[in-house]
Amino acid sequence: MSAFAFYLFAICVVAGGFFTVISRNPVHSVLWLILAFLSSSGLFVLLGAEFVAMLMIVVYVGAVAVLFLFVVMMLDVDFAELKAEMAKYMPLALLIGVVILMQFVMAYGAWETNPAADGLRAQVTPVDKHNTEALGAILYDQYFLLFQLSGLILLVAMIGAIVLTLRHRTDVKRQDILAQIYRDPAKAMELKDVKPGEGL
Repeated sequence: MSAFAFYLFAICVVAGGFFTVISRNPVHSVLWLILAFLSSSGLFVLLGAEFVAMLMIVVYVGAVAVLFLFVVMMLDVDFAELKAEMAKYMPLALLIGVVILMQFVMAYGAWETNPAADGLRAQVTPVDKHNTEALGAILYDQYFLLFQLSGLILLVAMIGAIVLTLRHRTDVKRQDILAQIYRDPAKAMELKDVKPGEGL
């Protein structure tokens, strides 16, 4: 059953990645990408890495892929113009693809399986601990400083992206909270004595 599940998830990953690249509709590409992510999570579960599988689902499927989907659906992108621009770089892209394919073939030809690989994969985590618990102990004990520094780098990158994309438009009316709080009612309102039958 595990071998059948492995081949099923592997075929889904390859098919999802392939159709992500060749799909003409960007929304369909994102949906195929989500299928590839979910199948990759299934492979991680078969390897015994449930924590990494949940990270794939929560981070990539739940955040990145859905964000891509909403961006593609909401932005008014001229895909005909994009395809025309991509057509100019097609020969270079094909050349790079052939080179990468040749490298994969060379790597596969020189591939050798270590006889101790199965035993090492089976003993990644201690016997008395779950792999999620062991991973947490390593991250928050042995590599605590590096983990915090990586979070700080991501925070700086996020702030930098916000600062670079922030644009102050002069033709947009914005709400000024302090001006509303500190306004003087005597200056903000004016009473008019409207007589019957007359307008303002």
